[in-house]
Amino acid sequence: MVNEKFKNSVFTTLFNDPALLRELYCALEGVSLPPDAPVSINTLENVLFMEQNNDISFEIDGKLVVLIEHQSTINPNMALRLLMYIGRVYEKIVEGSGKYSSKLLPIPRPEFFVLYNGTAPFPDEKTIRLSGTFKKTESLGLSEKEPPALELTVRVININEGKNEAIVKRCKKLSEYSAFVAKTRAFQEELGDMEEAVKETIKYCQKHDIMKEFLETHAKEVFNMLTSEWNLDDAIAYRSKEIREDSLAQGRDEGREEGIEECQLAIARNLLTEGFTPEFIQKVTWLSLDSLKEMQADL
Repeated sequence: MVNEKFKNSVFTTLFNDPALLRELYCALEGVSLPPDAPVSINTLENVLFMEQNNDISFEIDGKLVVLIEHQSTINPNMALRLLMYIGRVYEKIVEGSGKYSSKLLPIPRPEFFVLYNGTAPFPDEKTIRLSGTFKKTESLGLSEKEPPALELTVRVININEGKNEAIVKRCKKLSEYSAFVAKTRAFQEELGDMEEAVKETIKYCQKHDIMKEFLETHAKEVFNMLTSEWNLDDAIAYRSKEIREDSLAQGRDEGREEGIEECQLAIARNLLTEGFTPEFIQKVTWLSLDSLKEMQADL
């Protein structure tokens, strides 16, 4: 059974280092920063605030705050999720700093990235904007405000092997991570078993100096995290395929909507059985936390 405290991924564990985060930011933005520019990690690690935790959040010299999410499936709600995360991050940054003072309180400039390494086709880069989720107001007789009163822009960058090579080459660890994921998928296709594929990938990468030091220290963690991540993706993909086929056969919108809900509930039940926490499952399925806890109690 999966450890109930499981929440990290190979990616977040690999980049849990200020120097690597500085290098990663420079690669993504195509800029150079002073090597002594201080980087402090402020990732949301607890779930006391709306049961949320994000992948990576860090400040650079107190002037920039960078939020990075790692995704193997594209979530169209990432701008909304990042809005919630940045609000919590700013609360941490300015806590006790006099936000009710009559003086202007400077805050670090935010930047948002989603790094995608899924198997579904995706361009090298795409921009997602929060305003794209706003409901239209024409029915109220109102015109759309330009620019909108609130906006958040996310750069979604494809980090699969062979994509965005200029970015990947500027960050050695990102290049190695992309190669690691590609090799895992190749072994899975060859062997037909994810656990065996991960074992072979770890041995291959250690032999060929790909994330070698990291794997020597975290091989067991990597195995547990990666097999859990892949099992989750497989469960979602398999159930989604079944629902799509059922919906096409029924040919009815209401059937499709019921099918999607059924898919989410089935995934939630499977993950609870495997030992995942309701908080983690909420992040994947967007079901209410109360309903997930009730389901957990029933199981």
